[in-house]
Amino acid sequence: MARLPFREDLAGLKPYGAPQLDVPVLLNVNENPFAPSAELVADIARRVSEAAKGLNRYPERDAVELRGALSEYLAEESGVRLPWEQIWAANGSNEIMLHILQAFAGPGRVVASFLPSYSMYPEYARDTFSSWVAGKRNPDFSINLDEVNRVFNDYRPAVVLLASPNNPTGTALDSDELIAILDASQGMGPRIGSEATSPIIVVDEAYGEFRREGVASALELLDRYPNLIVSRTMSKAFGAAGLRLGYMAASREIIDQIMVVRLPYHLSAVTQATALAALDHRSALKQQVQLLREERDQLATDLASLGLDTAPSDANFVMFGTFDNRSAVWQGLLDRGVLIREVGPAGWLRVSVGTPEENQRFMTALKEVLGR
Repeated sequence: MARLPFREDLAGLKPYGAPQLDVPVLLNVNENPFAPSAELVADIARRVSEAAKGLNRYPERDAVELRGALSEYLAEESGVRLPWEQIWAANGSNEIMLHILQAFAGPGRVVASFLPSYSMYPEYARDTFSSWVAGKRNPDFSINLDEVNRVFNDYRPAVVLLASPNNPTGTALDSDELIAILDASQGMGPRIGSEATSPIIVVDEAYGEFRREGVASALELLDRYPNLIVSRTMSKAFGAAGLRLGYMAASREIIDQIMVVRLPYHLSAVTQATALAALDHRSALKQQVQLLREERDQLATDLASLGLDTAPSDANFVMFGTFDNRSAVWQGLLDRGVLIREVGPAGWLRVSVGTPEENQRFMTALKEVLGR
């Protein structure tokens, strides 16, 4: 029998995924630790039951009602009101990123980011047959504007991916930094014939709701920069990681191009119904977000009291260290029933914010591991 036609560039690669282990305290994948309320579960059941009556028909293809509801939510959360036509939704922010790269990157084009950052970004580039370029951040994990300009000049990227708050560091871009990047990007994308283009600048705000007071959303800059996309998700603040609903805000011109590459009927009727139910309960979810912010700040204080460094976090996790042997610390916590993430720069570990009880169990276990 002849061999199967595996792609040579995928030889030896393993699929992405954080460890999934059955332990009492799971603080490794930045989930919202609070299960949906009984009221939300009942509302989801009601809406899904209604949607199920029409499952013999394809779902509403362009998810207009859902996009309108997301627009209303963003107006409340960020103070930026956009028409539904400037919102796009997909199966998780993963599919949002693939849509963007399918529409604007691809063979012969460069996708860039600045490390450390989200480890899936190079895989998105690979899966769309795009070239991947990684610049470096400053030692404090902020963006180095000289490095940004170097990447623009040397590679003329089609798409630049900027997580803010950044994963795994938790650090956020401030408005001045983002404006400087957007200004520098003008005309620095791939050439089409003799004409210069501007790269798509994607600000990935998966953890945007957890940002501290005074930290602005990139949504505020959408009307000034037509090459800006802001990506969000319902996986984190909405406690809906199992829903798989991501969305983005951008100019109508960008949304129109995204719709060219999306698969037909990509969002199921059940997904749309569940997301609408979750959006109806956003007031209660805001209270959870505030609690998680407070718990995050307390975690950072507690870690500092042990003599550990923490990266300033605007997300629902804290990166802390540094350790000569971080694997031993990670294993020591696991042995005590606490799973966190060994990810990011050498010597650092990342812990998701859990319930107050889970956070206390983490701190107790960490003190035991460190002998403090």
